[in-house]
Amino acid sequence: MKDKKVVIIGGGFAGINLAKHLGNKKGLQVTLVDRNNYNFFPPLLYQLATGMLDVSSISIPFRTLFAGKKNLHFRLGELEKVVPEAHKIILSTGEVAYDYLVMATGTKSNYFGMDNIEKNALPMKTVNDAIKLRNYLIMEGEKYSFSTDEDEKRKMRNIVISGAGPSGVEIAGMIAEMRNRKLKNIYPELQEEALNIYLVDGAPTVLPPMREKSQKYSKQSLENLGIHVKLNKMVSDYNDDKVVFKDGEIIETKTLIWCAGVTAIKFDGIAEDYYENGGRLAVDAFNKVIGSDSIFAIGDCCIQKTDPDWPDGHPQLGSVAQQQGKALAKNFSRMVKDKELEPFSYLDKGTMAIIGDKKAVADMTFPKTTLTGFLAWFAWLFVHLFLLVDYRNKWKTFWNWANTYLGKGNSQGIMIGENVYENLVRTTPMEMNEPNE
Repeated sequence: MKDKKVVIIGGGFAGINLAKHLGNKKGLQVTLVDRNNYNFFPPLLYQLATGMLDVSSISIPFRTLFAGKKNLHFRLGELEKVVPEAHKIILSTGEVAYDYLVMATGTKSNYFGMDNIEKNALPMKTVNDAIKLRNYLIMEGEKYSFSTDEDEKRKMRNIVISGAGPSGVEIAGMIAEMRNRKLKNIYPELQEEALNIYLVDGAPTVLPPMREKSQKYSKQSLENLGIHVKLNKMVSDYNDDKVVFKDGEIIETKTLIWCAGVTAIKFDGIAEDYYENGGRLAVDAFNKVIGSDSIFAIGDCCIQKTDPDWPDGHPQLGSVAQQQGKALAKNFSRMVKDKELEPFSYLDKGTMAIIGDKKAVADMTFPKTTLTGFLAWFAWLFVHLFLLVDYRNKWKTFWNWANTYLGKGNSQGIMIGENVYENLVRTTPMEMNEPNE
């Protein structure tokens, strides 16, 4: 019997777990398509952005992961159109035929139709976003060191982070730790001035999906770090160095980091009625897109309401994506053998978020309890180290963490990429500040 062609679009948590569990499976030829040639670990992007980790610590090429798996193939390209009637997809790099198509495209930042925010804010969804943010923060520090415009320097000292979910909390905590422990040593020009960090959200609590104990501990810990936590505050615009809230309040800043929401991606060729709120593809109990004959969806880009414990759909978490990838791999193997498919059931192992050095929260499921402080921080480190897909990533990350947390090592304060100096302009005639004695 001819091998079935499985094409996976997207190599994030969902896609890479599906591919890995189909490795060397008889009767299946698998092609993973991604716009990048590497898999990366999104929960640690903020540590890349703040310089604790380098790119190689959280990413690895797909071809390296697929080495030795004869039925796994990689195709670099961006999806432009799906042609269901012909069972093929059109990429920026050509066409690929499929028997089964799996959408594992994750999400993108949601700016809720606010064009100025999309244009001017700094998102945190990809490796490129994290590198851009790191370059930007370093460059702002360099510009601050020689600027003589006090109004500009005042704006530079304000950093606004919109979105108090795990990503926003983690990046706010990391920047605060850097400010409190290292920044004044690296930038002596900041000895007399305070860096103001604002974490804002339209919800009444930080970490809305987590338990009340975690929310209260997190808010108190953030405030103890010197972060200004502003809740029930909806950002409505960002232009001319002004973050504007719906209630009329304004914060003047050069930096708005956007962690306020995500939306799934829609593609040409997939019928509009296949999508639900948030652009998520509606799937059945086996992750098959409802209404299609050969298209599946897993991870953040889909919504599944057949799980009795999650009637409104699963949370958009990496753990859901991983489990759906593994479950669909088993079902593809059953299809080849004409066996009955098994419905997906999510095993909730809990949710956690890191706040700062030796500070974290963890809502555990087995047993049902909430950890805070050092125990939660240690659990967070252990779980995230374990979840990295390759042993090389694990060792590099472990070494960097040990150097930072135990050895108090410095951040990777290096600007990466071409034209990183394009925004380094003279806002005033060059009058170099004298360094502090």
